[in-house]
Amino acid sequence: MAGAIASRMSFSSLKRKQPKTFTVRIVTMDAEMEFNCEVLDHDVSKEEPITQHLFFLQVKKQILDEKIYCPPEASVLLASYAVQAKYGDYDPSVHKRGFLAQEELLPKRVINLYQMTPEMWEERITAWYAEHRGRARDEAEMEYLKIAQDLEMYGVNYFAIRNKKGTELLLGVDALGLHIYDPENRLTPKISFPWNEIRNISYSDKEFTIKPLDKKIDVFKFNSSKLRVNKLILQLCIGNHDLFMRRRKADSLEVQQMKAQAREEKARKQMERQRLAREKQMREEAERTRDELERRLLQMKEEATMANEALMRSEETADLLAEKAQITEEEAKLLAQKAAEAEQEMQRIKATAIRTEEEKRLMEQKVLEAEVLALKMAEESERRAKEADQLKQDLQEAREAERRAKQKLLEITTKPTYPPMNPIPAPLPPDIPSFNLVGDSLSFDFKDTDMKRLSMEIEKEKVEYMEKSKHLQEQLNELKTEIEALKLRERETALDILHNENSDRGGTSSKHNTIKKPQAQGRRPICI
Repeated sequence: MAGAIASRMSFSSLKRKQPKTFTVRIVTMDAEMEFNCEVLDHDVSKEEPITQHLFFLQVKKQILDEKIYCPPEASVLLASYAVQAKYGDYDPSVHKRGFLAQEELLPKRVINLYQMTPEMWEERITAWYAEHRGRARDEAEMEYLKIAQDLEMYGVNYFAIRNKKGTELLLGVDALGLHIYDPENRLTPKISFPWNEIRNISYSDKEFTIKPLDKKIDVFKFNSSKLRVNKLILQLCIGNHDLFMRRRKADSLEVQQMKAQAREEKARKQMERQRLAREKQMREEAERTRDELERRLLQMKEEATMANEALMRSEETADLLAEKAQITEEEAKLLAQKAAEAEQEMQRIKATAIRTEEEKRLMEQKVLEAEVLALKMAEESERRAKEADQLKQDLQEAREAERRAKQKLLEITTKPTYPPMNPIPAPLPPDIPSFNLVGDSLSFDFKDTDMKRLSMEIEKEKVEYMEKSKHLQEQLNELKTEIEALKLRERETALDILHNENSDRGGTSSKHNTIKKPQAQGRRPICI
């Protein structure tokens, strides 16, 4: 029934009775909505702001879902406008690296097509995003839609059809006309029918008929799978044809007034945006000036702080230098004092050296004197020894004379008695002791006190000589100990070495020790 009625309807009669709305599903990042939408004009700049915003969301979703083919370079440019619409002007202090990590801006096909990291894509999107500074959200969305409407698949609704031969084809309906595509190529149509070249469109059940104005061109017929699809195709055709014809007709007074009001409103909004942009620019300049002043103030404060610190360091350095100068001066004084002391010590050492030389010379002189004294004492000892020997010899001779005298006396006493005679006694030798004979008695007066005294004197002199020799030996040892430190070993002679060896063995003794001590011989009394 419906097919029969539709077959009798012309394209011009259908467009007055069919509604210009159809169901549209809008999917955003926050929600998914389905509502009836009026057929939109191909020129999106003529739409209302809210309609434009919803249309922007729909086109963006179709591009990301790859329902509308978009080249990679165009995808990056569209992504930059989408970022401008969402985030506003680019601010490096706010929009730092990684701020687009969670955003879906490019079709997966484009991302998989290149060996690029998300950071590299973000860098290229941000580079174009920075160039869109000053654009409002609706302006960025409009630029997005203007670029998107030049895409081959933009605004095209595809339907699967078959021609009379049963070949699978695609019917594309958009604001420019009807297009027939190969199922494998939705970008380039095989044949197109602009709206101004179509005289009538009709369908009967599942068969669609397109009649061109040029009668020389054959009528194009195709079949669809479902009757509901045919109704939708017809509605889209009527709506797009109506918009196409409306754009080419003069607007009514009411439409003109509405457009004028829209232009005024747009101009007012543009002026408002410009005013806001100027105020924003002035505010930004004021903020930059304030930041610059604050920066300069902070810099001046830092410079003042650094100057104060430098001044304090300079003062501290000056104090340290003054203290160092004072310390240096004190050290110079100490060094001068030490130099003077060193000079005095040097003079003292020189004087000591001179005294040491003098003392050495005196010691050598004393040694010579001691040697001379020892030699003299040795000579004196020899002389005394000779005297003692001479005295002993005299003593022996006296004793021998005494013995002969006693012998003569015994001989005289043992002779027979003769008459007394007074002969003149012959003189005795001077060294023989005198004998006195009185009467019958004979007295012998031998003066041994002289011998005893002489022996005592000899003993006394010998004791004094030994004491002097011992004292002299102590002085010699002391002198040797004192000059031992000044001795030059390399200048010792062979005799010095032999002497030292004898001294170390303790074999040195006075050559006069061989003189025997005189033994006191007791005098025996002579009995007559």
